[in-house]
Amino acid sequence: MKQFSSLYLAIGLALSTNVLTGCGGGGTESGTSGDTNNVTTPDSSNGSSTGDGSTEPSWQAGVFAPASNFINFCANPRSGVDKYNNDQPYPDKTGTVMHEKMWLRSFSHETYLWYDELPDNNPQDFSTVADYFTQLKTTQRNPDGSLKDQFHYSETYENYQKESQSGVTTSYGIRWAAIETAPPRNFTIAYVEPNSPAAQSGLTRGDSLLSVDGLDFVNGDAVAQLNEALFPTETKAHTFVFRSVQGDEKSAEMTAIDFALSPVQNAKYIDHGGKRVGYVQFNQFIASAQGDLIKAFNDFITDGVSELVLDMRYNGGGLIHSAAQLGYMIAGDSSLDRNFGVTTYNAKRQGSNRIYTFEPRQIDWAREVFLNDTTLPTLNLSRVYVLTTDDTASASEMVINGLRGIDVEVIQIGTTTRGKPYGFLPAPNCGMVYYTIQSKSANEKGFGDYANGFTPTSASEISGEAGLDARVPGCRVNDDFSNALGDKNERLLATALHHSATGSCLFNDAPQGTSARPGDADISHAVTLPFKPLRDGAIHATLEGQ
Repeated sequence: MKQFSSLYLAIGLALSTNVLTGCGGGGTESGTSGDTNNVTTPDSSNGSSTGDGSTEPSWQAGVFAPASNFINFCANPRSGVDKYNNDQPYPDKTGTVMHEKMWLRSFSHETYLWYDELPDNNPQDFSTVADYFTQLKTTQRNPDGSLKDQFHYSETYENYQKESQSGVTTSYGIRWAAIETAPPRNFTIAYVEPNSPAAQSGLTRGDSLLSVDGLDFVNGDAVAQLNEALFPTETKAHTFVFRSVQGDEKSAEMTAIDFALSPVQNAKYIDHGGKRVGYVQFNQFIASAQGDLIKAFNDFITDGVSELVLDMRYNGGGLIHSAAQLGYMIAGDSSLDRNFGVTTYNAKRQGSNRIYTFEPRQIDWAREVFLNDTTLPTLNLSRVYVLTTDDTASASEMVINGLRGIDVEVIQIGTTTRGKPYGFLPAPNCGMVYYTIQSKSANEKGFGDYANGFTPTSASEISGEAGLDARVPGCRVNDDFSNALGDKNERLLATALHHSATGSCLFNDAPQGTSARPGDADISHAVTLPFKPLRDGAIHATLEGQ
């Protein structure tokens, strides 16, 4: 059995001594981090610090006991051993719902990036732990009116571990483009995972959903049933009807199953304009992606690739170590000992601020160590094309920002990215894992203000030094569902190839409204996407050999 991830070991055990490690909008954790990760919080009489969970803790406005007073005191403690942690006993102890709420309150006050903007409402006023957690975030807004914190989520411990350790997810294998979540709804298949129920049913990119179990998906109001069928919590067959790009209807009966994701797809080269151009579709920064990325770049080197198109239009993020590795595989020797990202925490945790460098080494994820005697393949490029949509976020945006920070030319083809310069500290407690914003990242030049995303912009509209703003030279092109990903006729890829050969845009579309995003606020009659932190976040762990 794989050893319990040090990411969780550090949080789950070391919180008792207020030592934190975790995930953030940073990068490869190969730099120094100051003296300690200690969070100091004055002792308080509110809450239990005796190890006795029989007495329900009390709330006093403005007084915060250490989070370690409440961690692992659970209303419904788990028994037995944790198969994800080398069969060690679960740390849960008998407690109350109030213990769980008070842990969230103190933990947030210690670690949340904007802790001084948190409400301090009485936890007793909320019927469930989930309801209490939902409001533990800032309500402030960005200058453009958008919410400052759009990334506040939780999931079960079981679901996190399945995906984080082996890239396994329970689903039909469909990546949705949720173009409209309220009637008239438009859910279109962006891509299908190989060997998934969707692939076995013959579903393909561009198929749009018409009905679910006989219920009208486009205009119907059975929202609860639609959400359950699309993102099931139980193993049950559901029947879906789609319309293909060609206009034909197709039916598929599917049951969600556990299967391994394929984060690297369609790696190949295309000869165009007198150049050999490498192309790779990269969907997620997870541990299992490392081998396929290495193979793709080794093949690019063997094939004599001199230009690269990196398709991250649906890559919402993941492991920052993997992002820093990818940065090196693109830039090569020019990136050695350069800053991939600088992560900063709140005022209480300045000793935890870190500098992360581009990473040339392979990682043994099973043992959680850097392999110091290995070197990743690299193309040593001074320019890279990146295909984006508003599903491009977090660790993917860090690749764009990190490369621009060391003056690698990034040409952005597509639409504005999500805008997530923030990082999570995944925090497990009582069978759940909580994600609240803990850190902010910047590149070597100090730029990290891209909360509204990176936008492809005509080079004539950009002035000043590259890497110091969110406007990236490139072409605005809307996603093209009529062609397969990797098809040289697909609009984003075709534009990248054309620009590589001529320096001009084949297409330059007017801005469209953004598609729905994981975790978008629920509105009347809206079918909402679930948030998957390993696909929509920036995660890093402490590894040996850093």
